[in-house]
Amino acid sequence: MLLPGSLALTLLLSMLTSMGPLSVDMYLASLPDMGRLLSAPMSQVQLTISFYLFGFAVAQVFYGALSDRHGRKPVLLTALGIYLIATLACALATSIETLIAARFVQAVGASGAIVLARAVVRDMYDGARMGRELSRMAAIMALAPLVAPLVGGVLQTVFGWRSNFVVLFCYGALAAGMAWLLLPETLRNRAPEAVSPMSIIRSFRRFLGNRGFVIHLGIAICCMSGLFAWISTSAFMLQDIYGLSALAFGLTFAVASAGYLLGTIIAARFVTRWGSGLTMGLGTMGMAAGGLATVVVVASGWHSVLGLVLTVGTYMIGMGLAWPQAQAGALIPFPDRAGAASSLLGFTTQTCSAIVGAILGHMLGGTAWPFAIAVAIAGTLSLILWTLTRAMRAADSGRA
Repeated sequence: MLLPGSLALTLLLSMLTSMGPLSVDMYLASLPDMGRLLSAPMSQVQLTISFYLFGFAVAQVFYGALSDRHGRKPVLLTALGIYLIATLACALATSIETLIAARFVQAVGASGAIVLARAVVRDMYDGARMGRELSRMAAIMALAPLVAPLVGGVLQTVFGWRSNFVVLFCYGALAAGMAWLLLPETLRNRAPEAVSPMSIIRSFRRFLGNRGFVIHLGIAICCMSGLFAWISTSAFMLQDIYGLSALAFGLTFAVASAGYLLGTIIAARFVTRWGSGLTMGLGTMGMAAGGLATVVVVASGWHSVLGLVLTVGTYMIGMGLAWPQAQAGALIPFPDRAGAASSLLGFTTQTCSAIVGAILGHMLGGTAWPFAIAVAIAGTLSLILWTLTRAMRAADSGRA
């Protein structure tokens, strides 16, 4: 069994939380080719991302409450089983409609992994230690947007788009095997009431009545909205507007996303010294700076991939600092219902991300303006929210 604080436990939890990002990032380079081979317009192909995000969001509502009642491990293994079946269906899909449906179910399985990984962390850690563990997980998970597009670009070039889902199936099988053999049951006190729609609603009302949860949820929404603005538009923007190949896109996407890895490494090292509030504040400053700089680059007519890499990289550094602290701040007040709190956090952030992705998908054209405006709004709002609530957070936690 894996022990709290061990690198092996962090690695397993990172694998579980990275399944969601991997399932999006790895096949981005294949989107144009999928549309051609499945005879589908780009607006339909983009729905394989939007429906994934929607399924990911909706399913999270139930996993937390089920795990609070029945335990983390059995619910997690069920979710991983769903993921494996759906991923195999994606690899075998012969129409865009089948692929969209399979992606929805795949997301239902992947969402359980990330909800329960967060709940396990809350079961085992508290305070700044929890923020540090989430930052360590995020640092390892940050390798996903770096490696996945590169791997996806190679797979697309050599084997075609279906190979992405074959690799995801193998990754999911490995994570499921490790969880089954090594992960202990971390839930100490099971929820007394049976899971029902009304019990879930009552829990959510309790969370939304806590101002600390709401503040950190708002910052988390900004983080993820800007991220998925990049994810949902980058393949078309960089390949169709900037003329990059699938492999060059994967490399460019990875370089821009490397900022997230840097931000999480900084957070993991310094959060216990700086405190979660200050670390999160520095992150929102980086997000705002990166978002506004993207608008400047697009407005200047600097038609260069380098400009986007620099500005998106800055946003990602800020997100790497802010995102783990926002998660920790939302979960800390609820040690008794960590699963349900994690569900609401995930549901809300993913729903907003799906909406942003769907809107931008329909606005895609011959310009990068939709992405630039979206990421600037997300970054600026995160900084405004952190600034306006600093006194309230200081009163609640003793630090700003």
